[in-house]
Amino acid sequence: MSEPIRVAVVDDQPLLVSAFSALIDNQPDMHIVGTATDGAAAVELLETTTVDVVLMDIRMPHLDGVEATRRILARAIKHVNVLILTTFNIDELVLAAISAGARGFLLKDAEPTEVLEAIRTVHRGEAVIATQATPALLAALHTPINTPTNNEQHTCIAALTPREIDVLRLIAQGLTNTEIASELFIAHTTVKTHVGNLLLKLNARDRVALVILAHSVGLTGSPGTVPIR
Repeated sequence: MSEPIRVAVVDDQPLLVSAFSALIDNQPDMHIVGTATDGAAAVELLETTTVDVVLMDIRMPHLDGVEATRRILARAIKHVNVLILTTFNIDELVLAAISAGARGFLLKDAEPTEVLEAIRTVHRGEAVIATQATPALLAALHTPINTPTNNEQHTCIAALTPREIDVLRLIAQGLTNTEIASELFIAHTTVKTHVGNLLLKLNARDRVALVILAHSVGLTGSPGTVPIR
C-alpha cells in the first residue's frame, strides 16, 4: 500500500482550514501534516515539513498565494504540488499562480468529493481546473496577441497531427482524458499517449499550460475543424 498523501492547508479563514483538515484527515489515502493562515507562514511550514500537496488560498495577508507558491516551489527540495483555492472563477492572481507553478485551482465552494479528487489528481502530477471556472478561464485567455511568441506557437500547432489537434481542442474545453476518449471513440491509453506528445511537442509543463496555449492562439471549436493560422 502506498504512503498517504501529505497535505498542507493554507487559508486565512480558520473555519475553512478546520473544515478542509477534517475532510482530508477522514480519508484513508491522505492526511494533514500542517496548516498556515498566511503565505509567509506557509513558506516557513514547507521549510521544515515534507508536503506532497498544498491547498493554497490565493488572497491572504502578509504574503498572497501567488508569491507563496513561487517561493515554496523555488525552495522545495522534494517536488510539491500546489492547488490554488479561490472564491473567484478566474482573475489575474489565479493566472499568475498558475504561471508560478501551481497545478491548477478549485473554487472554495467545490463539493468535498471534488476537493479530494483534485488532491489525488495533482499528486499524480496532473492538472486541475475548476469545472465551473472553465468558461471564465477561456474568456480570459481568448484574445490572441500577434507577437513573435504567438507566431512561434502557431508554428508549433501547425506541426501537430490532426488527431493531436482534436485532443488539444478538447483539453482546452476542460474535458478529462476519459471524456476525450469517449468523445473521439479511442482508448484511454491512446489519449494519454496523445497528451504526452502534446506536452513534448508544445514544450508545455502540464495540462493547464496546454489550455493556456490553445486559447492564446485561438484554437477553439469542435474536433475536426481546421486550426486557426
